[in-house]
Amino acid sequence: MVLTKVMKLLRNASQVLLGLALAYAGITHLTTNRTEFQAQVPTILHGQADFVVLASGGVEIALGLSLVALWKYRSYIGWITALFFIAVFPGNISQYINGTDAFGLDSDRARAIRLLFQPLLVVWALWCSGAWRNFRLSRQAIDQ
Repeated sequence: MVLTKVMKLLRNASQVLLGLALAYAGITHLTTNRTEFQAQVPTILHGQADFVVLASGGVEIALGLSLVALWKYRSYIGWITALFFIAVFPGNISQYINGTDAFGLDSDRARAIRLLFQPLLVVWALWCSGAWRNFRLSRQAIDQ
C-alpha cells in the first residue's frame, strides 16, 4: 500500500517534471536556442529548418502544458509525447551522422551518447503518464 502510494507520487512528480522540461525546451526553441535547434534539423528539411524548429517548439510547449494540466487525459498525452520523441529522433541521428556541433555536442562520442538518451525519454513519457500501465491492463482484460 505504501509502496503503491510512493510510486504514484513519484510518477506524478515525474510527469510534472517532464511537462515543465518540455515547455521550457519549447520556449527555448522559439527564443534563445533557435539557431542551436536548427542545427539538429535533418538535412532533407534544411530549407525549412526555421519552420521545423518553431513548429516543434510549439508542439513541445503544448505537450508540456498538457502533461502538467490535463490529468484526465494523461495516458493519451503520454502516448502522444512518446510519439513526438520518436518523431524528432531523426534530427538527433542527422546531427550525429553529419557531425553537427550544437548544445555542446562537439564530438562523435557526445552525439552518440545523446542518441542513447532518446529512448529513455520515450520510456519516461510512457511510464510517468501511466500510458504503458494502462495499455498492459487493457491487454490483460482482453485476454481474459
